[in-house]
Amino acid sequence: MNQMTETSELRIAVVAARWHADIVDRATQAITEAFARSPTPPPRVDHFQVPGAFEIPLHAQRLAQSGAYDAVIACALVVNGGIYRHEFVASAVIDGLMRVQLDTGVPVFSAVLTPRDFHEHETHRQFFAEHFVHKGQEVALACLQTLQGLRALPAMVG
Repeated sequence: MNQMTETSELRIAVVAARWHADIVDRATQAITEAFARSPTPPPRVDHFQVPGAFEIPLHAQRLAQSGAYDAVIACALVVNGGIYRHEFVASAVIDGLMRVQLDTGVPVFSAVLTPRDFHEHETHRQFFAEHFVHKGQEVALACLQTLQGLRALPAMVG
């Protein structure tokens, strides 16, 4: 399918981590709502859940390789739990997503966020929940704009 079809025929996969699901789900909801508000017919959006951010790249790869999706969007919150491991996880996830995109030719977008400081109290939880709404809206718009740009490339370079 990923041949840059008309927007009404677009199919997008959203892969979301369950770690901090109450926050991450704000992004996935915002993505769906942003697509619904699009001036063009909204794409079909399929949601997939994984335990944590580290599992996202493999799922993104399988979805991209399936040929069923025009784009994949990843959503997760990777927090600093007091050890340095979060930096490695975030780097591995982002590097993996870029590799999937370059290896398959299917655009992969990231709403995988790694705040420098996140604490398990209501102020931070509320701040990041609201922030994920904005990131969901931004990644949906970036997805549509990128797919539109890729669709236009053959006419521009041909």
